[in-house]
Formats: sequence, structure tokens, C-alpha cells
Amino acid sequence: MAYCPAKHIFFFTIVILIAPGMITPAFSSGKSGRENPVYVGSSTCRHCHEAEYGKFMTYAKKSRSFESVEKMKKGLTEDEIKRCFSCHTTGYGKPGGFVSAEKTPQLKNAGCEVCHGPGEFHVKTKKPGDIKRRMTLEDCEKCHTSERVRAFRFKPLIHGGAH
Repeated sequence: MAYCPAKHIFFFTIVILIAPGMITPAFSSGKSGRENPVYVGSSTCRHCHEAEYGKFMTYAKKSRSFESVEKMKKGLTEDEIKRCFSCHTTGYGKPGGFVSAEKTPQLKNAGCEVCHGPGEFHVKTKKPGDIKRRMTLEDCEKCHTSERVRAFRFKPLIHGGAH
């Protein structure tokens, strides 16, 4: 087989183009190689959204929601306590979400990502399309069911004092 310089130039060009950081493979999300972002914690949001973060931490009861779990856990079984985590923490039971106060302390309260979704991609790209921006009452009703509103007298409040 004869030497063909065009083949080597083509091969060399391909190697250069797929070097890390040059192009993103078609099967990747382009952000981390994963299809779904993970949770980063509300303190990460603070860097770019300082005013919203300040209002959230000052006025939104859910920014301190884990305190309720701590107050109520006496007399509850471990399984009963874990049922509280889905509404009183960030991302419990989801990839990259709350595991425990010791392992994931940055997610132990119901933070920004409870409403806006996992922030990993948005933090990396700064693109508004990489985070949920428009909340609806249905978003609130995941935790603020009519049963819970009656039992705990906790009405849904879109934006929770943050925006």
C-alpha cells in the first residue's frame, strides 16, 4: 500500500479537533458529560444573585426548614423522619441531592433549587435556560398539598419571599 500524505493530514486534523475542550461529542450534554445536573446548594447561588439570596435567607421560612425536622424528630421513627426530607431539604432522593446533615449540609434546608431545579449546569454556563425561571402553583403543591396546608397551616407562597 502506497504512502498517502492526505490520509495523515486528515488523521492529524481529526486528532487535533477532538482534543479535550475543542469540541463536545454529540452524546454529551456539553456541560458535564451527564444528562441531568446535580444540586449545588443555595450558597452557590449567592455569588451571582446576592439580593435574591439575602431576601430568601431573611424572609423565606423554607431557608430554615430543617429546623422543623429537628424539632419534630423526637418521638418519630427514622423512616418517619426521612419522609420529612422530601419537602424540608433540597433534592432528597434525587441524584446529587440531600443525603444527611453530616454528608450534605449545604442541602439540609429547602433552598433555591427546590423551586428552580438543580443548579449545576446553570452555575457552569450562566445561561438562563439551564435553570427553571417561571414558578407555578403546581410547583408549590409538590410539598404544599391541601392536606399539609391544613395540618401545618402552611400556605404556598410563590417565590417564598425571595423575589
